[in-house]
Amino acid sequence: MAVRSTAAPPTPWSRSLAEPKIHETAFVHSFSNIIGDVYIGANVIVAPGTSIRADEGTPFYIGENTNLQDGVVIHGLEQGRVIGDDDQEYSVWVGKNASITHMALIHGPAYVGDNSFIGFRSTVFNARVGAGCIVMMHALIQDVEIPPGKYVPSGAIITTQQQADRLPDVQDQDQEFAHHVIGINQALRAGYLCAADSKCIAPIRAETAKSYTSNKINVIEIGRSSEVASNSLGAETIDQVRYLLEQGYKIGSEHVDQRRFRTGSWTSCKPIEARTVRDAVAALEACLADHSGEYVRLFGIDPKGKRRVLETIIQRPDGATGSTAFKAPASRSNGSYSSNGNGYSNGAASGKLPAETVQQISQLLAGGYKIGTEHVDERRFRTGSWNSCKPIEAKTTNEVVSALEECIDSHQGEYVRLIGIDPKAKRRILETIIQRPNGQVAPASTQKSVASAPSATATATATSTRLSAEVVDQIRQVLGGGYKLSIEHVDQRRFRTGSWSSTGPIAATSEREAIAAVEASLAEFAGEYVRLIGIDPKAKRRVLEAIIQRP
Repeated sequence: MAVRSTAAPPTPWSRSLAEPKIHETAFVHSFSNIIGDVYIGANVIVAPGTSIRADEGTPFYIGENTNLQDGVVIHGLEQGRVIGDDDQEYSVWVGKNASITHMALIHGPAYVGDNSFIGFRSTVFNARVGAGCIVMMHALIQDVEIPPGKYVPSGAIITTQQQADRLPDVQDQDQEFAHHVIGINQALRAGYLCAADSKCIAPIRAETAKSYTSNKINVIEIGRSSEVASNSLGAETIDQVRYLLEQGYKIGSEHVDQRRFRTGSWTSCKPIEARTVRDAVAALEACLADHSGEYVRLFGIDPKGKRRVLETIIQRPDGATGSTAFKAPASRSNGSYSSNGNGYSNGAASGKLPAETVQQISQLLAGGYKIGTEHVDERRFRTGSWNSCKPIEAKTTNEVVSALEECIDSHQGEYVRLIGIDPKAKRRILETIIQRPNGQVAPASTQKSVASAPSATATATATSTRLSAEVVDQIRQVLGGGYKLSIEHVDQRRFRTGSWSSTGPIAATSEREAIAAVEASLAEFAGEYVRLIGIDPKAKRRVLEAIIQRP
């Protein structure tokens, strides 16, 4: 496939006639244009319809493993330069492992750091975007420097340094999504290069032709020896194993009986030294067989950071194997991941509290928040006259769980709720009912993230036939706090990568209108995951994320 690249034209400001320098491992589609002094590093993919034109501002630098997707435009003004990571001057510098996605515009002088993500139709002009930043769709970044590791939401206009400095930090799920995009495009680059190489493509075409004449369905995978199946592990667990190995992580497994499960006293299974999915699955199956009737969990280890990046239970005492969708590493605190049996450290469990509530506790503690409890009888519940239980000074999940159970035991027949408190801002960040008068323990889906104590005397009486009372209460609290509501959805396949799609802000002026809009989204995206988002428009951050529908 011929690459369309030409020398820079002679101009009043330059007669160098410089030509592009393209690494031999890069893939540049013939329907893209590269002009002038452009360096394209190793393993870069340049998709169709891309224009990289160093005829005015010059030179350009595109770092290794970066992907420039369809319709991307890179150009630069004749005046103005940025300093690249090599301390040289450039009109445009794009670092390594970056994703410049469909229809984005990078106009020099501009700098985009390593591991950054620039979303669809976003514009970076006369600006620096630091390493590890995530810029979502339709954003404008101009005349500013975005500090490393910042998140720019869709539609944001960042034109003052104060706006840039107040941006929220990137979350782990955002980093995982950006990393996933890199992996996808590297596979595409390899595939396109293979398609243009007769020696590479011929065997695959032969296998494909053979599959059409066979009664069996053959699955051809580039880079994988074959599909892996298991009688005791679900497809989702096999996908987890494959993901961990592809990212360079190590795999381990642990087991625990029902009695010790409550104290989190897990015991390691035989070390897994496997480097292929098939070998790793075989090792996990052996652990399951050796410890039938016990809990068994899979975990991934980052050998560089010496930390766990995933924990998920794959077998329970009743013999059920884990079949939950893939979970990327949970939120981060102080540079480390925390996980319990389903994503947070401290393998605490409780006979009175569901695993989801224990996860919330671990997450709050990992984030440096304090925890409290409150109770109220049915008569006073309507007026919001909650009373505090004994203060919780505990700093471990097990101790906090014990304190919560003590509060529940002391107030049987009443409502009991868990409180998360930000000690620095002196405000509540979470309220979730964990017991009701009928003795029912509420799941984590009843959580309410708030910026201040909610108004318990809300007069709105809107109800819903599709939404639970807890979700209606969440909507009431978000609106009561002056926040905006939004809906995101994702199908089962994309749920693994956290590729949520937003329906945009809900333009509701009343609780009733907001409920109607949420119900409409549930109906529109039946069969998908749907989550409710609360947004603080001033701080430009999320105050609530709650899944309200599952497939």
